[in-house]
Amino acid sequence: MASIRIPNAADWTWKPARRPGKNGAVRFRARPGIGRRPEMPFLMSLAERPTRLLHLDLPDEAATEALAAALAAAARPGDVLALEGDLGTGKTVFARAFIRACGNGLEEVPSPTFTLVQTYDLPGGAIYHFDLFRLTDPEEAYELAIEEAFADGISLIEWPDRLGPLLPPGRLEIALDAGSGPTARRVTLTGAADWGQRLKEAGLA
Repeated sequence: MASIRIPNAADWTWKPARRPGKNGAVRFRARPGIGRRPEMPFLMSLAERPTRLLHLDLPDEAATEALAAALAAAARPGDVLALEGDLGTGKTVFARAFIRACGNGLEEVPSPTFTLVQTYDLPGGAIYHFDLFRLTDPEEAYELAIEEAFADGISLIEWPDRLGPLLPPGRLEIALDAGSGPTARRVTLTGAADWGQRLKEAGLA
């Protein structure tokens, strides 16, 4: 891919991602004393806008875990799953079930509340479980190897709004809300057309 000059920003250069995918190329910014830092391309703002794909009422925690397992079977490296919802709505329950469905079912899956990220090297590839509640600036995510996660792994992101413009447009948004019972949940899945087809293939839509 040829380099592209951006007017009035001579310090920017485009380079292809190490493993091209729907998250696109990676751009690099040079700053004095900092070096070259990868960032997501500005052309992401021109990407297809996500649409609502599916709404489900999950009667209990087992149903949330079953949904996570079904999405784990449909996921592939490069996918980003953005887990949205208030405290206690089941984001970590979903992530734990997803990770165990990709492994042998016995993995220890602690909440990354304090570590911010937990990485799991599983047979189908690496899974990155992020909890970004404590981030105060999107650029802090670079210290968590988020660019490697987006390029090579499957990313589960709690509190994805903390990423701001760095959140890829090809993501699947999974919004969890409290349901009618103590462990019941309402979930809405939003994403691009590619995810709509994959949900159909997984028997979810």
